[in-house]
Amino acid sequence: MKPRQEEMLKNQEWHLERREQKQSGGEGSPSGENSFLEGGEILGRGDTLSQETAEATIQLQNGFKREGPPEDEALKEHGRRPSPDYSGPDNDGSPSSPGEEMVILKRTVKEEEMLPAGERRREDALMGELSEMVQKVVKKSSWWEKHGIDDAIITLNFLILPGGFLLLRSDSIFSFLLGIVVLGMAHYTITVKGSHLASHSSLVESKSWGKVLAVFFLEVCSSFTAEQGSYNHVKLHHGYTNVIGLGDSSTWKLPFLNRYVYMFIAPIAIPVLTPLAAIGLLKEVGLKTAIRTLCCIFLGLYSHYWLLLNVSEFQSMWSAIGCMLLTRSFLAHPYIHVNIFQHIGLPMFAPHKKPKRIHMMSCGVLNLPRNFLLDWSFGHSLISCHVEHHLFPTLSDNMCLKIKPVVSQYLKENKLPYNEDSYLSRLKLFLDKYEELMVHAPPITELVGIQ
Repeated sequence: MKPRQEEMLKNQEWHLERREQKQSGGEGSPSGENSFLEGGEILGRGDTLSQETAEATIQLQNGFKREGPPEDEALKEHGRRPSPDYSGPDNDGSPSSPGEEMVILKRTVKEEEMLPAGERRREDALMGELSEMVQKVVKKSSWWEKHGIDDAIITLNFLILPGGFLLLRSDSIFSFLLGIVVLGMAHYTITVKGSHLASHSSLVESKSWGKVLAVFFLEVCSSFTAEQGSYNHVKLHHGYTNVIGLGDSSTWKLPFLNRYVYMFIAPIAIPVLTPLAAIGLLKEVGLKTAIRTLCCIFLGLYSHYWLLLNVSEFQSMWSAIGCMLLTRSFLAHPYIHVNIFQHIGLPMFAPHKKPKRIHMMSCGVLNLPRNFLLDWSFGHSLISCHVEHHLFPTLSDNMCLKIKPVVSQYLKENKLPYNEDSYLSRLKLFLDKYEELMVHAPPITELVGIQ
């Protein structure tokens, strides 16, 4: 790298740190309509480095659909051409290696400077323009649409909990199994959907109540630490989606397990591993926070155990604990799968060469099709509207679903990726390429000026 480029890159990194320090006004994520700008427009303008480097790599993994024009047309449109390292389709039109297609794009610094001023402004304004469009939808929405629908779903699951515990008292096998299903569904709706929305302060507009709800849902209900949960998910994963070493979803990888154990057996251990992981993270927080977290986790677990003994009338400690594990692992398999399907296997970026926010989110995030069971338990923002959620993380599940047509149309019109794929297709991909995706270090993809 030339000395001038090194100096420019250092200056960009310094300004990035200054901007991030100014934007971080406290713990957690902002809430309410004012925070919408913080989660979208402001972050979209200043949280990524402008690219002065000369090379860019686009790597497309088999197994997801990318909307927009073919790569060759996009290259012609913007006056770029593949380098001699191009590993493209064979004569028959199929990729040269199964499941992979590599294109090396090159743009010199002079070429970057020669771009029309309008095009440079357009690249910088993409996120701001989309944010304005989405904000119009948000302003026209009622409180019921912004918070009420999701709050009602979570409240309904709390209300059906007594029925689930009472069903476990029955001598009928059908009633007992129905009780397991009811408690399992309610548990995952409360712990996954509730905790996810609470970590983003999307349940209510009050910041104070948002922090209280985050502690309740993450620590009491989910047996995890609220501070570390919010930091790892909101600050790292959302701030640096698919950036190697920061938000690259590597915490979900267990390379010492083979594909079948990881995909089908290991998820059963989620109820045990979650509180153990939380206790391991307590060394990162203060003493008062650690004591509070331990008390909340104990309260949540003991309450579940006490209800099984006194309401469901289990006769022994081990039978009650076994039922706890069964209900708390009811949807553990799709929970693990969804968390890896929607990021791993998509483009990955180096920390100092990550693209603009809108490019990073559209390239590194994938939507799954709508599914009533998963939409109800996990929420739209984790299933069919994950791209929308990463672009505007403070919006609720229902609002992500409402802005989905606006976001998808805008990305496609601006020739940006809008990744979608089915659950079964991703499952097949991860089983076929488990070693490449979940064991070995992911390859870095650099994106420059994608439009």
